[in-house]
Amino acid sequence: MFIYIVKEGDSVDQIANQFQVSVWNLITINQLEYPYPLAVGQALLIVTDALEEYRNLFANGFAYPFISPTILEETLPFLSELSIFSYGFSSDGQLIPPDLPIELLLTRALAYHTVPILTLTPLGPDGMFSNQLIHQVLSNPIARDQLIQQIYTEVSEKNYGGVNVDFEYILAEDRDLFTEFVRLLTLQIREIEGEVTVDLAPKTSDEQQGLLYEGKDYKSLGQVADRVFVMTYEWGYTYGPPMAVAPIDKVSQVLNYAVSVIPKEKITMGIPNYGYDWALPFVRGETKARTIGNIEAIQLAITYNATIQYDPIAQSPYFHYVVEHTTHEVWFEDARSILAKYRLLQSYPLYGFGCWQIMRLFRPMWILTRGNIETIEII
Repeated sequence: MFIYIVKEGDSVDQIANQFQVSVWNLITINQLEYPYPLAVGQALLIVTDALEEYRNLFANGFAYPFISPTILEETLPFLSELSIFSYGFSSDGQLIPPDLPIELLLTRALAYHTVPILTLTPLGPDGMFSNQLIHQVLSNPIARDQLIQQIYTEVSEKNYGGVNVDFEYILAEDRDLFTEFVRLLTLQIREIEGEVTVDLAPKTSDEQQGLLYEGKDYKSLGQVADRVFVMTYEWGYTYGPPMAVAPIDKVSQVLNYAVSVIPKEKITMGIPNYGYDWALPFVRGETKARTIGNIEAIQLAITYNATIQYDPIAQSPYFHYVVEHTTHEVWFEDARSILAKYRLLQSYPLYGFGCWQIMRLFRPMWILTRGNIETIEII
């Protein structure tokens, strides 16, 4: 494998000839759209040999029940686990299944030897994370134990391989109660040879302040859970200023802290499968970025004749374009930034990575998992 950076005057035919691959190979792997124009600075993944049949990296992907069957079928061969998003629960500890049918995800995952995972979230009636709901259940042993028992039954009956606990904005006062919930749930799920993973916000120290951090004890959760999923993304986000979604320097800071308190073989690293498009100037409290897919970002650059640049510190691509007298700034992921993240997780090494989320197909992300990460050149 190679990653080729498009230069002025390049064409699909020329690049295919240069690397002695078919044009069809090039356009399929990189999801190029007819008539196959390219953007200067675009990263193309070049595969000159057959893909390996095995998974080189442990990969988890999150999916909603309404995922396109085509995207699901294409992604599953690369996934070790499929986290189905999501189950909820009531204040008295009743497990609430997803609104839409999940049978397709379960059956197709098992057909591809991908382990399906039950994702549990404390969503309120407004669809937002509710720390009051968390408090009501965790502070009530009867409700807590009933929820654990119902999860156990659902995992058993649906052939789930485990549970992903995605609780966010936990109150500081519920920190130890949450750890105890994860401990009890893990012990219960282990009885049926399942595993429990708990999601962690991107924390950099024990003392870090903020609602995302104070309710989670990294070290204790790392001890009681089978694994943790560190959500190393959303530095660039909907209401924040333009920047990379997962800048590698920031990700490194989080992982350096994580491995200092949690065994590295228990850690999966979050990787975003999306970008953002900001209209400038950014005004805090007013500006709202638009979420876009990585392929959609490339198409924007092509449409507006933008040159894609690459930030060497964040190790992420970005560009600017102008429409209706308004300048936009776009940050997204490409083959280079994904490769940088894979190399980072292998440098520790961590257990693997988790992709939030797989609803949009970004084929280079998955094909890269079948290559030798250390030997892939960028030219």
